[in-house]
Order: sequence, then structure tokens, then C-alpha cells
Amino acid sequence: MEIGKFIKQKEGYKAFIPNKFPPNKDLKFSQKLIIRHSTAERLLGKLDGITQLLPDVDFFLYMFIRKDAASSSQIEGTQATMIDAIEAEAKTKEALPKDVDDILHYIKALNYGLKRLADFPLSLRFIRELHKKLMEGARTTQLSDPGNFRESQNWIGGTTPTNAIFVPPPPTDMKRALDDFEKFLHAKDDLLPLVKAGLIHAQFETIHPFLDGNGRTGRLLITFFLWFRGLLDKPVLFLSSYFKKHQKVYYDRLYGYPHGKVEKWLEFMLDGVIETADKAVSTAQAITDLRQEDMEKIQALSKTASESGVVVLRKLFAWPIVNVNTIKDWTGFTRQGAQRVIERFIKLRILEQKDKNENYGRSFMYRRYVDIFTK
Repeated sequence: MEIGKFIKQKEGYKAFIPNKFPPNKDLKFSQKLIIRHSTAERLLGKLDGITQLLPDVDFFLYMFIRKDAASSSQIEGTQATMIDAIEAEAKTKEALPKDVDDILHYIKALNYGLKRLADFPLSLRFIRELHKKLMEGARTTQLSDPGNFRESQNWIGGTTPTNAIFVPPPPTDMKRALDDFEKFLHAKDDLLPLVKAGLIHAQFETIHPFLDGNGRTGRLLITFFLWFRGLLDKPVLFLSSYFKKHQKVYYDRLYGYPHGKVEKWLEFMLDGVIETADKAVSTAQAITDLRQEDMEKIQALSKTASESGVVVLRKLFAWPIVNVNTIKDWTGFTRQGAQRVIERFIKLRILEQKDKNENYGRSFMYRRYVDIFTK
């Protein structure tokens, strides 16, 4: 399937010039890919069903979002982890990696996008707004021109376009390609939805319309498209951990896409949906079991202790690392009362001290819950 051509520019290097997209012909896929799509769509439906049964699903969604934010940022070289992001948000620790800021900006952009799409179409304007939230004030802001499509040539790998691994379209061709891309987002076509999501991501990365932040923006688009199309009631399918796990293959398949290896990319993408949805179903079940087990422990306490315990446990599913001040804010208790709640939760094996060597400024983790997402 020919997506475009590599054409020599006057400066001497070859840039990729996309054809009209989608192609009027050639959008035909093998029976093998269609069967794979059927499996992926079935597991996606199963995931959607089980997450709708989760109590307090929006609390759990915070964790899915943080996990994707960490994985997507790590693909771009960030060393900070999901736990670093939780501690930064909860303000339970001061000495954190500087690049945790990358993850926090991703979380901010994702949350912004979910609210924005409630009354705004998936469009180029939306993508620019998303990029602005992702990059404005971030470590690489001075290089990325947040919220604006590039006006100059960029490239991937190498030190110049001449020795680059891939050179996206020059600005004039990029603008034409983006017009086609926006029409494709809105088009009412017969494409299988997960195939379309895969094409959206690969085509966006091929156009590479921003100076920086294209990978993270493009990965967000997968989630937003599936949610916008109604395939998921809640956006709990995030593929960044799969892409991070198979990072070399991920890049190889994306680089193969402009060379016509479209189905190879889509096979990889659908395998990611299958694996990620299957794991997310197991995660949802593990959360349900853990919640029931720990809720029963709390309900066996005295009436007063049980009432405050239920409040704290529910909030732990969104913020699983806390300190005394956190519990004070959640319950309205004095410092002494908040400390008693923590000690009670430690005895119940719900919380444990995060760093056993710390005597001051201690924080406490709902480790069994965090482990569901990190192991």
C-alpha cells in the first residue's frame, strides 16, 4: 500500500511526501488482519463491560492515566516512574527526578482532552490545544513551540536531514497532509474502528507536524479516538506500556509504514490492543477483589472508625501514596487523629511505610494496589 513517496529536496536530502489520504484504492486488508481485529474488538468489549461494573471507576482511571503517562514519556527518554508522578501530585516527597515534569504534563494534557472532547470535535484545533497542554511549561518548551504546527523542516534521528533516519514532509506538504488527516478523522467510512485508530496514529507520526512532542501527542490520539467513537465508555485502554515494552519493534513498524508496510504496522497495533485489553481486564478483576477484601476489613471496625476508613480507602484508589497531612485533608481530623487512621490501616495491612528508613516526613503506600499496575 503506497502512502507516499520519498522525494529529493533542493537542499539534497529526501523527504517523505504523503499521497492523498486515505488512498482511494488499496485500503484492502488480509483475512488474517480482519480476524485479528475481531479478537481485539471482542476483548475491548469485555474490558468495557467489566470497567462499567467497577465501583468508583473514575478513581481507578487516575491510575490507568498515570501508567500511560509514565510509559509514553519513558519512550521519549524520561526516567521518572509512575510512583514518582503519584508522589509529585500528592506532594509527599520533595526530592524527585526533574523529568517527572514530563509525566505530569502528559497527565494534564490527557485530562484536558477528556473534558474538551465532551463538547468539541476531534480536529486539528483540538490536536493543537492538546499539544499546548502537553508541552507548555515543560522542560523542552523552548524547542517545541507549544500548540503550533511547525513552519520549518524537522527530521528523526541523525544530526541533519541529510543523515536522518526519516525526514517528514516539508511545511507546505505537511499542511496539505494535515487537511487530509482532519477529513479522515471525521469521515464516516467502513473502516474497522481499530484499524482506523492504527492508521490515525501512524499517519500522524509520519506527518510529524510539531517540532517536538509528536510521539506523545500521537499516542494520546489513539485513546481519544476510541473513546470519541464510543468503543469505550471510559478511556481505560492505553497502549503506551505495550509500545514501551516492545519499543524497538514499535519504531521499526512505524518507520516501515511510509515504506508501504501498512499491514505490518496494523498487525502490531492490533496485537497491542489484544494484549493490553486482556491485561486491563485482569487488572480490573484484581482491583475488584482487593477492594472487596479491604472494604470488609474496614467494615468490621467500630462504627466511627469504619465511617472514616471507608472515606480514606475510596480516596486511596486515586491517591495511593499519602502522609499525615493527606489524611487530615480527607477526614478533617487533627494530626493525631490522622496518625491513628494511618496506624489502623497499617495493622489492617492496607498501608505500609514507603521508606522504612525514614523517621521524619514519612509517607505511606497502598502497595498491594500499586503493585497491580506496576508488576
